[in-house]
Amino acid sequence: MEESTTPENLAESIEEPVSPENTTEAEIAEELPPSVLERYAQIHLKSEDDKLVLILPKAGREETANDWAEIVAGLKYYLKNTGQSWPARTRVHLLAGDRLLDTRQLQSIANALQDADLELHTIGTGRRQTAVAAATAGYNVEQARGNPDFLGEERPKLSLVAEPLYLKTTIRSGIEIRHPGTVILVGDVNPGGAIVADGDIHICGSLRGVAHAGARGDRTAVIFCLRMEPTQLRIADLVARAPSLSPDRIEPEIACVSEQNIRIIGAYNFSKTYTFLDRGGWVEKER
Repeated sequence: MEESTTPENLAESIEEPVSPENTTEAEIAEELPPSVLERYAQIHLKSEDDKLVLILPKAGREETANDWAEIVAGLKYYLKNTGQSWPARTRVHLLAGDRLLDTRQLQSIANALQDADLELHTIGTGRRQTAVAAATAGYNVEQARGNPDFLGEERPKLSLVAEPLYLKTTIRSGIEIRHPGTVILVGDVNPGGAIVADGDIHICGSLRGVAHAGARGDRTAVIFCLRMEPTQLRIADLVARAPSLSPDRIEPEIACVSEQNIRIIGAYNFSKTYTFLDRGGWVEKER
């Protein structure tokens, strides 16, 4: 009687590596189940500068837990038998595209890479849910406008206006969040952390790291936070540092571009002090 394959024993079945020097494609085909072989053939890991880019098989319409187990099994087999070697702790950028991944699935990818002495560092995704899961798990996030295909090329979306990215986490040192729209964060940005957004940045917490709004050149973008103590503020092509925070002045603040400079204004009086003109952007009201 033929033994059935389950998600649990599927990954275990490829734990014993085969010597890459003596392994042919035909032998690989004999050792892997056909379904895993199909996943294995669609996995790509290519070098770009000082990082590796990992491309997984395209997502199916109705993937099951067994489908994901086959992908992980294919990745493990690829890493063990590809015949390539990389420096220890090389950072890996995962191009997830439109694939919906949760924290558990990201962890399974990270574990497979860790077994090969590689480090999952950045998640490139076109899905907000995946971006949230990645940021919550502590990975860098690059949310692209286009949908990367399996070769890493981008296909344009029907709409170029990205929906806001809502995060409820802490952006720790070494973590960078990139999004082609507005970013709303409920939490803090610690020193060494960064948010880069093509739209506005709203932080319901403290900003002690870097915030770059209007990253594609939009000088009308604003940065709002409850406590403004950044190491650097950027709006479009302009750069500034916030002045030292007075202990007596603790209030929400907004950074905007006015008269070719980044200005920081108390949020309570912002609408009384500034107005927005279609051609002039943010301008101070006449008193």
